[in-house]
Amino acid sequence: MESYLVPFQEAESEFTEKRSRFISHVWRVESEAEARARIEEVRKKHYDARHNCWCYLLREGGTVRYSDDGEPQGTAGQPMLNVFQRQEVWNACCVVTRYFGGVLLGAGGLTRAYARGARDALEAAGAARMQLWTVWDVPCTYPLLERVKLEAAGCGGVVRDADYGADITLRAAFPAGGAEIFAPRLTELSAGRLCMAPAGEEYLPGPREEVK
Repeated sequence: MESYLVPFQEAESEFTEKRSRFISHVWRVESEAEARARIEEVRKKHYDARHNCWCYLLREGGTVRYSDDGEPQGTAGQPMLNVFQRQEVWNACCVVTRYFGGVLLGAGGLTRAYARGARDALEAAGAARMQLWTVWDVPCTYPLLERVKLEAAGCGGVVRDADYGADITLRAAFPAGGAEIFAPRLTELSAGRLCMAPAGEEYLPGPREEVK
């Protein structure tokens, strides 16, 4: 499977347009059930708002859903969705809440406002590239623990778990090429005594990327 972008973290943004208050939320989600739960969470929190418009996109199955939640058709959910599609960001759920300020924005104004809400929230969240990482069991002695962690991080690796016994076994994940760089460093650190073992592959998000 090829790499793809997802929201890096949960984020919120807010702005006011002609006295209407727009509050935007974005999350990374892995299923329709999770997306629907996030939407319901916002509806309960902002139960007194005029509109809670939403969209979500899931990579698996190419699932795409959106709702104008009472706004004129095509002025809210679709413009929000377009923001994520243009950036090619998947596994995202976005809700833009509107507290009506008494001034009509018109179809064009609404479209721009809801698109801005989604864009601002996505920019606040940032993006991360999901790609295939290799997972390794890394043996380690207690005196070498911090050095091994630093070396792994220097190769782009992430320590996912640790098993503490007489010695330590770290479960570490590396992006493409990272394990090949780390292996000789581990050998050098341990004077050849330690050798890591493959433990599978996993799709994981990489570091934060700014959304253009």
